[in-house]
Amino acid sequence: MEEEGRLTPAQRERYSRNILLRELGEAGQERLGRARVLVIGTGGLGSPIALYLAAAGVGTLGIVDSDRVDLSNLQRQIIHATPDLGRIKVESAAEAIQALNPEVRVRMLPVRLCAANILEIIRDYDFVIDGTDNFAAKFLINDACVLAGIPLSHGGVLRFEGQTMTVLPQKTACYRCIFRQPPLAGTVAVSSEVGILGSVAGMLGTIQATEAIKFVTGAGQLLANALLRFDALSMDFRRIPLQRQEDCPVCGRNPVITDFRGLGD
Repeated sequence: MEEEGRLTPAQRERYSRNILLRELGEAGQERLGRARVLVIGTGGLGSPIALYLAAAGVGTLGIVDSDRVDLSNLQRQIIHATPDLGRIKVESAAEAIQALNPEVRVRMLPVRLCAANILEIIRDYDFVIDGTDNFAAKFLINDACVLAGIPLSHGGVLRFEGQTMTVLPQKTACYRCIFRQPPLAGTVAVSSEVGILGSVAGMLGTIQATEAIKFVTGAGQLLANALLRFDALSMDFRRIPLQRQEDCPVCGRNPVITDFRGLGD
């Protein structure tokens, strides 16, 4: 935003449909303009997340991804295009974001998350969104955000199904309250083996983007202490109540995970 607390005429026009919402208004739009959101992964989830946050007017978007665009990505990773094949994903993603909304400040982080760098990466953000596709990264992101006190959105998709939850550290259930540790290698199917419908990733990604917008603006009720699961084949949505677990190894009464060493890489 041009000046803190003030929208320009062009901004009022660009974001007019947001501003018309009484739950957001100009004050909410200004909060979006000051917000800093980190999107980890620019794949099937991260693509719609980043595009919708940029369209909504989030002021600073960090995007983390160490991969390059592959032809098999384009069925669902809509932030990338055919001419981007072989490019570093954060570069093509940043280009698409800037084309959609040049006001957004994009921070490109073409790195692989690990215990050694995650704290430095997440500490400058108000909200973190997990758009990764592997369990090790999901546990690492959850643990680091809980320990750093940074709210996050978890998301996962496979075949026709998706699940998501929002974590408010030390206030609500975290990912490890529900899933204590990553499954053994080879015991859980992955999309490269069983597939994923691209639009299902889009469905979940837009839900995660909406959670980030709600967190920043204070609109509505977050998916905190709840796991939302859906099956796109039947269009069945289930909201499963959760609660913080006293014996959780990262946010419980006597945590055993107390720093970033040993969180995995």
